[in-house]
Amino acid sequence: MASKNRVLRLLSGLLSVSLCRAIAIPSSAPASAAPLDPSLLSVSLEFFAFPGYTALPATANCLANLAALRGAPPAVRIGGTTQDRATFFPGLNEAVNYTVASPADAPDSLMFGPPFMQLAAQLPGEVTLGLNRQLDNQSASLAAAVLAKQTMPNLFAFELGNEPEFYASNSPIIVAGGQGWSQSVDAASQKSWFETFSRSVGSVFQGAVTLSWSAGETLTLLGTDGAALLKSLSRHSYPQSACGGAATNLPSLMSHSGIVSYTRQYRSEAAQAHAAGIKYFLGETNSATCGGGGISPTFGAALWIVDYVLQGALNGVDRLYFHQGTISNCAYCFWGQTSVFAPYYGAAFVSEFLGSDGATLAMLDDGTGAIAAYAVFNTAGRPVRVLVINSSYYSGTGTRATSAVVLSGLSAGTTTAQAKRMTAPSAPATSGVTIGGSASFTGACTRSGTQAMESVAVSGGSATVSVRASEALIVFV
Repeated sequence: MASKNRVLRLLSGLLSVSLCRAIAIPSSAPASAAPLDPSLLSVSLEFFAFPGYTALPATANCLANLAALRGAPPAVRIGGTTQDRATFFPGLNEAVNYTVASPADAPDSLMFGPPFMQLAAQLPGEVTLGLNRQLDNQSASLAAAVLAKQTMPNLFAFELGNEPEFYASNSPIIVAGGQGWSQSVDAASQKSWFETFSRSVGSVFQGAVTLSWSAGETLTLLGTDGAALLKSLSRHSYPQSACGGAATNLPSLMSHSGIVSYTRQYRSEAAQAHAAGIKYFLGETNSATCGGGGISPTFGAALWIVDYVLQGALNGVDRLYFHQGTISNCAYCFWGQTSVFAPYYGAAFVSEFLGSDGATLAMLDDGTGAIAAYAVFNTAGRPVRVLVINSSYYSGTGTRATSAVVLSGLSAGTTTAQAKRMTAPSAPATSGVTIGGSASFTGACTRSGTQAMESVAVSGGSATVSVRASEALIVFV
């Protein structure tokens, strides 16, 4: 009976291992390899909450961690819904002033003053500042822009309005226009504001800033003279929605083939922006609108971030700005007042994969299965790291399947490679995430524990690595 049980356990183990996948590592960067912006993974901070974020130790530490891994700080966009509720008062001695019934609420209106720009000037990366257009108070927004240009050496661009397709029909900008609202009317409004502001601050604008309207269509409507005023084109992107009780789905979110299919939609817009000589950003993005519901604070969302950032780059996206909303009332946020959440581990892991020497990126799989494989190349075109993601969903119950991936193309003289694993108890887990065996982050976003490397045997230029469902592995080649 004991012998029979051992046989059954062996058969069960074999059944839990998927068939081997073969991945060939190019010896040099292919012509199709995508260039990598040093700030590819960046951060968007909700306008009214921005001063509060600067008061959190985790903000500086989380950004510094990513900067250390990439060799350049993440860029920061300050904006969102509340930028179109904010009015600048040059005599206000506070960064922001507003009243809410609960600290978890976002204000319906707010004032901001010169200290707001002083805080923004202290951020280590390039800053895109969102200003109000919906209230049609051009003089106030222009005064804020002029002061920001004088105050902020890290200023990259201004946004004038946020997601204008959702302006209400009684919005002052619409009422003042007297002609209703459409994408063409909005584009004309954007262009007019850009032209007026440029006389004082130069051609430093981020155009479109839309979720449902095509950013490429807005660029076309702006015309070549309008495009000449832009530094970047921004599209907002949320693969799922948690608004109004909408259902979210974590297996769908983290599916590699699903991510490949979803991000392909941005390829043509990116090409259009680049042809106009400007950058193309997902200027506000995260897992799901309205905070993300149950899927956003999970380890599965961390794996989604890793895959999504890389697919963004492969489709021409220069930067992805992950939105951070109301402090402590934000399911998809990377950090809060006293905690660092699971998605941040994905941001750190993909940053480590890209590294400070990552210049170009290539996908090594065909994009149709659950196994994702990528290689990052240095400026000399040599592969330096390979990433394998097993996007199969593991719920935390039952047998956790394992995929064996054979990597070929390694140096023939190498006998051992080093690897680092990101894992958690399950895809829906919100805690217990580790990188390198036991490493994690404290509530202040300082590193805790020790990252351990795994040794991978290499023979004849090939190595086999095992990656369990809902897990990722970096192999240093």
